[in-house]
Amino acid sequence: MTDEGIGPAELGRALEERGFASLYVAEHTHIPVSRETPYPGGGDLPRVYYRTLDPIVTLTAAAVVTERLTLGTGIALIPQRDPIVFAKEVASLDLISGGRAAIGIGGGWNREEMRHHGTDPKTRMALMRERVLAMKELWAKDEAEFHGEYVDFDPTYSWPKPVRTPPILVGGWGPKTFDRVLEYGDGWLPIAGDTDALAKGVKELRERAGRHVPVHVYATPAKREVVEGLIAAEVDEILLFLPTKPADETLRRLDRMAELIA
Repeated sequence: MTDEGIGPAELGRALEERGFASLYVAEHTHIPVSRETPYPGGGDLPRVYYRTLDPIVTLTAAAVVTERLTLGTGIALIPQRDPIVFAKEVASLDLISGGRAAIGIGGGWNREEMRHHGTDPKTRMALMRERVLAMKELWAKDEAEFHGEYVDFDPTYSWPKPVRTPPILVGGWGPKTFDRVLEYGDGWLPIAGDTDALAKGVKELRERAGRHVPVHVYATPAKREVVEGLIAAEVDEILLFLPTKPADETLRRLDRMAELIA
């Protein structure tokens, strides 16, 4: 979601009217002009990266005009967010929406962006772990406290509490991603890729867990063969990629996507 595309309220209504189940939005607080870190997609960094709206504000706008739509981050850059403030923002979204928040999380890739937030890129994953665990404490307990290497606070009051604890969906697909999912996550949020490799990953994760672990595949191309492959891989939710476009073009795309999912 950016200032140059369809607005969140109009998009939320349009998604629900067409039978979609969820809306997940990406975020970047800012993009430093320096381009030390290469864009993972190759080439120039698309302008949408530095024009994104705040995800919690965006999702709240969609929440108040919908009734069923799950409202998620895909992903929230936890190493760039204060855990006490973000816990309150997420709980507020969940309360306003009646328990529909979901939080996809990740460590991020833009080193310059992290450093502007005071985050050392080398320790961002350890920082993310503690911040997620601290947020869970704040959501669950009337007098929450947390004492770690990167997050440390004494017993504290923090309201509102979420209607339901928002599921933490761990993004990425690195060597330690499954460790994070199994330790402090509630599901896996990989970006769509080779469906055969993804199917193997889903099987490996669930075998390691010894249970069904929810898998939500992000930024999926709206192509029938890709969707069918992900269904065969037994993922729980397929999140179709929607480019940032003006309202008229976005609504036309949604109509075509609705035909696909029907």
